[in-house]
Amino acid sequence: MGMATKNPRLQILLEKPLYAAVAALADEEGVSMSTKARDLIREALEHLEDVALSEVVDIRARKPAKLLAMAEMRRRLGA
Repeated sequence: MGMATKNPRLQILLEKPLYAAVAALADEEGVSMSTKARDLIREALEHLEDVALSEVVDIRARKPAKLLAMAEMRRRLGA
């Protein structure tokens, strides 16, 4: 009997080369294809987040914020 899980499931269709690549990676790491696919999706989402944050940094670098004196910073932080 399989182990029950409360995590949502996702069923996907893969082209044969993509299926083979995921299978090979899973085999190399000794994990299931489901685990490897989940990890790859997580890494892709983290990468997309990094790209989005990088764009924010680029925008801010082009338009630097007004510098504050230390006394003003303390006042604003209530320190």
